[in-house]
Amino acid sequence: MNWLAPVDAYCERIGPGIWAEPLNAVTNLAFVVAAAILWRRLKGPGLATGLVMAALLAVIGAGSFLFHTYANRLTELADVLPIVGFILLYLFAASRDFLGLRPWRAVLVTAGFVPYAAVTVPLAALIPGIGSSAGYAPVPVLILAYAALLRRRMPATARGLTLGAGILVLSLVMRTLDGPLCHALPFGTHFLWHLLNAAMLGWMIEVWRRSRCA
Repeated sequence: MNWLAPVDAYCERIGPGIWAEPLNAVTNLAFVVAAAILWRRLKGPGLATGLVMAALLAVIGAGSFLFHTYANRLTELADVLPIVGFILLYLFAASRDFLGLRPWRAVLVTAGFVPYAAVTVPLAALIPGIGSSAGYAPVPVLILAYAALLRRRMPATARGLTLGAGILVLSLVMRTLDGPLCHALPFGTHFLWHLLNAAMLGWMIEVWRRSRCA
């Protein structure tokens, strides 16, 4: 595989140039802004995990910016891996802090995301038109599962998680429609995935922060 081979995966891209996806590139600033806001709010004891989440949120923006400017297989990894890292860290934190599991049990639950994704991603891929968004589709289902588990013991947290899952579903719709609507919207809809996803990830950190500070 040629890791530096150009990738043309989004409607907005009109060529191999660095600024061929201006909206997709610039809207990654939303991740950095959300990270900065949350960083300021994560002050106090017991919030170190949240600071790591906020730092990862900024890295997600940087990695996605690289991919939408220098679009190749190598920068695609820089786009995807921080997102995976955030998912795993949040799953660990949710298992430990929402469900009250001991850290080693929370690690086991987090490791279980790998077989969970291995089973559910191919199933999501069967949905007509979902395309590469199938890789993210199991995540809102998992968030809603945690919300269901917490609905009686931590109702505010459960509501926050449900809202986060809803925003994620909407952002996935925008990501999925990028190609199908390209003929009508030459700039595509992928930039809305960035804006909504930045809001969603920031909100998920805030949900965790509120539960820790309650």
